[in-house]
Amino acid sequence: MWTNLIDNAVDAMDGQGELVIRSRKEGQCIAMEVEDTGPGIPDSIKPKIFDAFFTTQSPGKGTGLGLNVTFNIVEHRHRGSIDVEKVPLKTTCRAWLPVSLTGGRAAGS
Repeated sequence: MWTNLIDNAVDAMDGQGELVIRSRKEGQCIAMEVEDTGPGIPDSIKPKIFDAFFTTQSPGKGTGLGLNVTFNIVEHRHRGSIDVEKVPLKTTCRAWLPVSLTGGRAAGS
C-alpha cells in the first residue's frame, strides 16, 4: 500500500522535487501522508484516481491498479479512509487507519 503511494509520488516528480512522508496519531487513528512536489492531479481526473485500471501513464508503464489496490486495502481491509489534496506546488495523499479495528470508521471518512 505505501509502496504504491510512494511510487506514484516519485513518478509524478519525474526525477526532480521533494518527497515527504509523515505519520502521526489523530484521535483513534494513525494518519499517514505521502506528499510530493510534482505537477499534481488535474481536478478533472481526481474523482477517478482510485478506480481500477485508471492510469495517466503511457501504455506499458503502469497497470492502473496501484491506487485501486491501495484504496481497497485502506478502506475495506483496515476500515480506514484515504483522500488526495492538491494545492499549488504539492500533492498530498492521506490515509487514516484505525488504531483498533473494534471501533468505527477512521477519521477523514
